[in-house]
Amino acid sequence: MLQRTKGITLKLTNYSESSVVAQIYTEALGLQSYLINGARKPKAKISTNMLQPFHLLELVVYNKENNNLQRIKEAQQTPVLKSIPLDIVKSSIAIFLNEVLYKVLRHQHPEPQLFHFLESAISWLDETDEGLANYHLVFLAKLSHYLGFRPIVTEQAYFDLVEGQFSSLLPAHTYTLQEPYSGYLRQILRASFSNSKDIRLSREDRSYLLQKLVDYYRLHTENFGEINSLFILEEIFGN
Repeated sequence: MLQRTKGITLKLTNYSESSVVAQIYTEALGLQSYLINGARKPKAKISTNMLQPFHLLELVVYNKENNNLQRIKEAQQTPVLKSIPLDIVKSSIAIFLNEVLYKVLRHQHPEPQLFHFLESAISWLDETDEGLANYHLVFLAKLSHYLGFRPIVTEQAYFDLVEGQFSSLLPAHTYTLQEPYSGYLRQILRASFSNSKDIRLSREDRSYLLQKLVDYYRLHTENFGEINSLFILEEIFGN
């Protein structure tokens, strides 16, 4: 059965000399794996350049139940990203967030609200010209809502990463944020992309908070593992 859907590429894997398997998070079908024959050929109808991670797609796909590998009939980038592929800061953010998404978006059932959040967040990153330093922190905070573990914001002094809540008592383990970092997290959780630039963080504080957010995801996502691209952001925002 043919199905029209939007999608976001998460990963490309070489399948043969000229073919690839693309793992794409789709609006209508959730996470799907697509075999694309000839994608690595110079004049491919659906090329690997079109399927770069974190890019937005309009797709017409063949959807057969119980098939591990599906196929794509038509694909185009919509909208075509203008600045993310060319801007080193934006592309580094995209690489990092794409790796996170690949680890957390493992289910095949559709979640349109989650997809719409991702679509609007990617478009915002591509279109904005300023205020990127805290974008990835706000992205992770907002994404946790759709994954089911966004904390409720309160004014208590400690944040317990294991329980996912603010507390007035210091937890008896090391997975804890204390002031001023619990306060920074409150600001991040309340922020929008557009006003995230108003959160004043030193590069050391930003790096520490990012490490703790990654720890938070690791604690609440099965088999989350390590984020290999984390060092890229630390290099970019450390300069």
